[in-house]
Amino acid sequence: MGEINHDAVLRARVLLLGSGEPSLREQVNAYRVLAEVSPKAYLPKLVDALALTSYRSRDPQVDLVLGAEAVEAARRIEAGDPARAERLRKALEVYERALFALGRREEARTVCEELAAAGRSGRLAQVLAEEGRFREAAALNEKAARNGIREHSFWNMVEWAANLEGAGLHDEALGVFGELLDESRRKAAERKEALAIVTWELVHLSRMCEAAGRPADAAEARREALTVLEELATTGEPQNWSCILGWWVTLFALSGRADEPAATPESPMPPFGTDLGWSGDTREVFLGGVPRLEAEAARLEETGRLSELADVRRRIAVRAAVRDGSHPYWFTKRLGSHFDDGVTLARRLTDDPARLARALTDRAMYFAAARTFEPAHADFAEAVALLDAR
Repeated sequence: MGEINHDAVLRARVLLLGSGEPSLREQVNAYRVLAEVSPKAYLPKLVDALALTSYRSRDPQVDLVLGAEAVEAARRIEAGDPARAERLRKALEVYERALFALGRREEARTVCEELAAAGRSGRLAQVLAEEGRFREAAALNEKAARNGIREHSFWNMVEWAANLEGAGLHDEALGVFGELLDESRRKAAERKEALAIVTWELVHLSRMCEAAGRPADAAEARREALTVLEELATTGEPQNWSCILGWWVTLFALSGRADEPAATPESPMPPFGTDLGWSGDTREVFLGGVPRLEAEAARLEETGRLSELADVRRRIAVRAAVRDGSHPYWFTKRLGSHFDDGVTLARRLTDDPARLARALTDRAMYFAAARTFEPAHADFAEAVALLDAR
C-alpha cells in the first residue's frame, strides 16, 4: 500500500455519505481511494461499480481496462471473505467478454478455464463448442448436469445434446434430447409448458434421427409433431404463455449448423444449441456475413443454381432469426418474408421434394412461433406427406 492521501479519503467519504446521488464514475473513484484504507469494506464495492460501468459501456477497449482492474481488485479481497468468490467470478466475466470482443480468444479462453476451475464451467463449454471441440464441451455439460439433482432445463439439455451430436455421438445425443422431450411432454400435459415447445422439440428430434440414420424414428417424431400441431390448430394453446421465441430461435439456428463451415480454433463458429453466451467476436462474424451471403445468393439466382440458392437463403434466414427472432414486436415483420420466400423458391425445385419439405417445415415452425397454428399445421402436413412418400 502506498502513502495514504488523507484529504482524498475524506473527500471520498463525504461524497458517498452526502445527500446527493454520486454518479457511477464518482463512485468508482471514491471506492478506489477507500479500498486502500478499508479493503474489506470497499474492494467488493469497487468490483461491483467497475462491472456496472463495463455493462453500460459500448467500447471493448474501455471494458478491457475496467475488467482488468476489477479482476485485480477482486484478487485483493481476502481469501476467506465470503464476498471474494462471487466478485472474482463477476470480474473475470467482464474481462473475458472484453477479450473475446477484441478477438483475443486464447487469453479469453484462459480466463474461462479459471472460471471452470472455480465451478463455473458453462462459459468454457460454449467457447469449446465455438472452436469445434464438441467432445470436451459435452463432457463439461455432463459434469454440470450430473452435479447433484438432474435439472431437465431446456437450455442445459439442448446444449448438451448439440455438443454430443457435434462430436458424432448420435446415440448419446438422442438419449439426452429424449429425456428433455419426455419432460416437456409431461409439463405440457400438466399445462406447465407450451405445446408449441413440444412441437419444436419433436421436429428437432426428427432431424436428429435422420442424421443418426434412423428414418423410422424420424417419421414417428414427425407424426407426433403433426398430431400436436393439429390440436393447436383446432383449440390453440390451453393457456397464454409469455414470450417463448427463444426456444424456437435456439432450435432453428441449431438445425442450420450442418450448413455452416466446420468450427475450428482458428475459425470459430457460434455455439449452436445455446441462445445466449455467444462470444462477441463469433457473433459479430456470424451476423456480419449476411452481405456476403446476399451477394452469393444474387450470383446463384442469376445463374439458375436454385438448389444452392435455397441453401444460402436458409443460412440468411437463420441469421435473421438469431438477430431478430426473440423480439415479439417486430417478429413477423422482419422474419416472415424469409420463410415465405423459402417455400416459393423450393416449389420451383420440382425434382427436389426434400428441400420443399424442409422449407415447409421451417415455415410451419415459424408460424407456430407466431401463434398462427392453422397455417403451421397445413405446411407441416404437406411436409410430412412429402417425406413419407420418399
